[in-house]
Amino acid sequence: MADVRGFRALRYAAPDLAELVAPPYDILTTEQVAEWGRHSPHNVVRLTRPGDDYQGAARLLEEWLAAGVLVEEPEPAMYLHETDFDGRRRRDVVAALRLQPYEDRVVLPHERTHRGPKEDRLALLRSTRTSLEPLWFLYEGVKLDEPPVAQALEFDYQGERHTLRRVTDPAWQRQVSDAFKDQPVLIADGHHRYETTLAYSQGAGGGPDAAARFTLALLTDLADPGLVVLPTHRLLKAGVAVVGGDDKGSLAETLDAIRGRVAAGAYRDGRYQALPLEGEVAVAELHRQVIDNILGKRNPEDFLEYTRDAEEAVRWVDQGRGVAAFFLDKPDLGAVLKVAREGKTMPQKTTYFFPKAPSGMLFHRLDAGRNL
Repeated sequence: MADVRGFRALRYAAPDLAELVAPPYDILTTEQVAEWGRHSPHNVVRLTRPGDDYQGAARLLEEWLAAGVLVEEPEPAMYLHETDFDGRRRRDVVAALRLQPYEDRVVLPHERTHRGPKEDRLALLRSTRTSLEPLWFLYEGVKLDEPPVAQALEFDYQGERHTLRRVTDPAWQRQVSDAFKDQPVLIADGHHRYETTLAYSQGAGGGPDAAARFTLALLTDLADPGLVVLPTHRLLKAGVAVVGGDDKGSLAETLDAIRGRVAAGAYRDGRYQALPLEGEVAVAELHRQVIDNILGKRNPEDFLEYTRDAEEAVRWVDQGRGVAAFFLDKPDLGAVLKVAREGKTMPQKTTYFFPKAPSGMLFHRLDAGRNL
């Protein structure tokens, strides 16, 4: 099943990463990219969001290596990453994961992807030949021992406290690798980047154990109490939404009515409605039973906007930005995993896992000439 290994990471040489890390590339607006770039001339957004100057990002990466801003670890390691937030803690393992086609049923997707983001990331990969951000995966049923004491790197980021421990102990790394051999992993975040990195690796050359055959992976236990999943609401920008409802309803009442159910809420013309749905995963059934019927053969991605703020979705409708809003409860991860194991995929933004690990903690060079 999953092939998880230690790797020789690239990392910042600085003892504090607070001004060097940034959110993942795909959740930043252009204005936010500029803001994070002002934190430091070496902030990771200068690599992850270079606009269309992909060669410029590659040159910058090599300049930082030559200047000692980035250093390469002398031996393979795995990393324990902990995030403390809102009185909770989540623990992840950071390692290298073998890239395998979906049909192998080892890496399980659960969301559909689109061509545009993949073209952008592939161009950046071809230029930098480096995994600049970890892909996030979930696992189930793997029990890991505590590793030997390792030196910790700690930093604050967006109100969270992050701790990164480098574990070089070969016995513990073997234990982790062996534990994953019987397990598939579910992509939590990074479907576009996974498919892009897989495509890159298939043309990179090198043997089966070349570093280019592996991606930088952040792995989280599905049962971790610090794993938070949030709903993503939909705004329909065009089309004719068939939505009725009670004029006396409210957003709070609607959200309460769909909580814990395979159902969705809807809002149009100042009216709310709870929509019971048939199936296992509400967001998939909302698209299949409602949105797809409204749009027909039109591409949903041309007519939808997304927000995690239900009140914002209501404002957008009231402002005329869209004709209807659809609200969802947080998805049932067990149901999502079941659908993924059946080889099915769901609409984009089915899940939003939180908090996302910052980009810039570690990098992995996709070297075809060196084995892991």
